[in-house]
Amino acid sequence: MSDSEEHEVNGKQNMNGSRSMLPQDEGTEQSQDEDVNVTVEIQDHVHHKRCRALCICCHACCKPCRTKYHPLPPKASIFQRLKFAFMCPPHGNIAMYIQFVVLMAMSWAVLVALTQENAMPGGNLFALIVLFAGSVIGGYIFSLIRLPPLLGMLIVGAMLRNIPHVKEAVGEAIEPSWSGALRQIALTVILIRAGLGLDPVALKKLSFTVLRLAFTPCLTECVASAIASHFLLGLPWEWAFMLGFVLAAVSPAVVVPSLLNLSDRGYGLDKGVPTLVIAAASVDDVLAITGFGVVLGITFSTGDLAVSIIKGPLEALLGVTYGIVFGMFLWYFPNVKSNNLVFYRSLLLFAGGLMATFGSTAVHLSGAGPLGCLTVAFVAAYKWRKQRKEGEPDAMAEVVAILWMLFQPLLFALIGSAVDIEKSLQGDTVGLGIATLAIGLVVRIIVTFLVVFGAGLSIKEQFFVALAWFPKATVQAAIGGLALDLTIKNNANHLMDYGRQVLTIAVLSIIITAPIGAIAIALSGPRLLNKVDKEGKVVMQNSTDPERTSMLDDRQEEKTEMNQL
Repeated sequence: MSDSEEHEVNGKQNMNGSRSMLPQDEGTEQSQDEDVNVTVEIQDHVHHKRCRALCICCHACCKPCRTKYHPLPPKASIFQRLKFAFMCPPHGNIAMYIQFVVLMAMSWAVLVALTQENAMPGGNLFALIVLFAGSVIGGYIFSLIRLPPLLGMLIVGAMLRNIPHVKEAVGEAIEPSWSGALRQIALTVILIRAGLGLDPVALKKLSFTVLRLAFTPCLTECVASAIASHFLLGLPWEWAFMLGFVLAAVSPAVVVPSLLNLSDRGYGLDKGVPTLVIAAASVDDVLAITGFGVVLGITFSTGDLAVSIIKGPLEALLGVTYGIVFGMFLWYFPNVKSNNLVFYRSLLLFAGGLMATFGSTAVHLSGAGPLGCLTVAFVAAYKWRKQRKEGEPDAMAEVVAILWMLFQPLLFALIGSAVDIEKSLQGDTVGLGIATLAIGLVVRIIVTFLVVFGAGLSIKEQFFVALAWFPKATVQAAIGGLALDLTIKNNANHLMDYGRQVLTIAVLSIIITAPIGAIAIALSGPRLLNKVDKEGKVVMQNSTDPERTSMLDDRQEEKTEMNQL
């Protein structure tokens, strides 16, 4: 065999040998892979057993805290309800508390990121956040003890303005322009809500009574307060009547929400009592503000007296005209078949109300704004009711109710924060100021009771209207200090004491009448008014539940969860 042939045979043998080795190598790799898989499976099995053991352990630890395994018994004790309230998952009031805290914290964090120093302690936005959160909590606490939430909101606002060290960071840090604008927006919301709730049939029937209720008590209280302040406080007649008009205005911010709450529960609807009081409130304010402006012009000789006298009726006429025109516009825009009908209606209605409020102030006809808001909503709702199918819920009322839930705490807290006890309450004026206020209120209540005679109301209903017709807050906070501001501006030092006395008694009227009036309406309404059920039948039913509107009040929860704390 030659060398070449031998080399070829050896090459083939080597190749065959290598080929014979391949199956052995593949078998080794497969066995190694199998070993790895077995090892992974064992590890997974061990890991799974550990996870399952951990889950069982966690389940055993959490089981005593879960509501699923420990439902609340039908006749639970206070301890059982308290224990159930803190079980997991969070539910009822505890869930609402957590939700509220997280929402406030996130809102503050976003504001800090956007505005930095303005959202830090001492800044305007930080003060508003604290004021809003404190107002919601205060209102909720008062609702738990069966008192109107707005009372708690007022008190929280006053505390944040007058507690040392706190007032520097919160009460005094709120910019007046922001405070005024937010109060105007909140008043716009509640007046729109009131206009949507007015009963056109009852309003037509009680139209003459509305005028009597708006004019007579206001003017008689003004005269009585003026006479009392002249002889008790020694005020000159022009200053006495200026104070009289300041005290004569009722507060829509207190009266309207309280009456709407009663109306939502069916009280007084058979005689149109909520419609009567709400409709008269705006006219009452226009009259009081007009009278104050006329006397202020006489005292400081600012502007033409004839123009000041004509201004009041002109504001009322412009407000009603604007409301009718824009309200009729909302009959046709947006179109009934439009997509997102409720959204666009809400947007246009709210924009129209804001334009009435801020636009009237811009043209120095501020009395037209409240009447414009009320009239726009009333006229628009007149047509919307006819377009709504029977049994269909009032979506517009629900939207405005949500807006009111957001703005109500701001409104009353800001009114409370306007009360600066240290600067406003002069010790020598307080006693005689309370006497002056009391005299005017007694006269107002008696006259109001007599004015609604002949309106088809019972004695109890007349007495309720009289009680509902004296709370004061908004107008007094707005115009109470104007006279003092003018004396400072004109360097009229000899009139400074008179201005301080007017401001002191205006503050006293808020502190005394706003909470008492809110409580009187909430407690006397169910006892003095008839209740109408869903079928329209009149039933006599007493109830001690006051207004319970609060961001921390979860009405959709079950009774057991509502009573857990």
